[in-house]
Amino acid sequence: MKKVRYHLLDGIRGLALLSMVSYHGMYDLVELFHVPVDWFWKTPGYLWQQGSCWTFIILSGFCWSLGKSPLRRGLTVFGWGVVITIVTSLFLPSERILFGILTLIGTAMVLMIPLSKICDKIPGFIGILLCAGLFFVTRNINHHSFGFGSIVLGSVPVGLYRGIGMTFLGFPEPGFYSSDYFSLFPWLFLYLCGYFLYKMIIPYETIRTWLQCPVGIFSILGRYSLVIYLLHQPLLMGILDVFFN
Repeated sequence: MKKVRYHLLDGIRGLALLSMVSYHGMYDLVELFHVPVDWFWKTPGYLWQQGSCWTFIILSGFCWSLGKSPLRRGLTVFGWGVVITIVTSLFLPSERILFGILTLIGTAMVLMIPLSKICDKIPGFIGILLCAGLFFVTRNINHHSFGFGSIVLGSVPVGLYRGIGMTFLGFPEPGFYSSDYFSLFPWLFLYLCGYFLYKMIIPYETIRTWLQCPVGIFSILGRYSLVIYLLHQPLLMGILDVFFN
């Protein structure tokens, strides 16, 4: 299959990036500068945050098969996640980020190197159903239960919630805090949904043609999403600090 640039994917990534930047701007206003916005901590704010993150994770899984050097790319993304952890721990410990979304995506990109050999034997539709089901069942494991949202399917053994290694996997140890926490599970299953979605729809020529359609400025933003993601929060905080002080 001829390698082409799927500009629509860049555009979707760019839109998700703008949504995430806007969310973080609102977060800074509410949490750091104490601007009262009641709805932000309720369902609308939660759905806003989750929608942006879900899009990034699924899209990253979808695009895994399109890129070259998955090990290098994965380690690069993971490395920047570590940098963010160090910087936030040193300069903003109350808002530190440990096991954030970049750590998750970088880890998933590397794990897909061996996992793809297994996943390629599974039909795309079956893979999506299986991984979506596993995501549904494990969505609440960070909070000591199986299930999704208010649907509780059972309790997770409390003995799993100990140590930094288990925290990374999805079982946060007592006292753990991160302002952006995306553990390997359940989120790897959502990443895999994106991988299987690619496997299911990319053989269709019509879909490949649609994916080549550019989306203006959003496609440009999407191509530089990592750089923008790394820079946006310091810039936002600097601008807001000038404005409010």
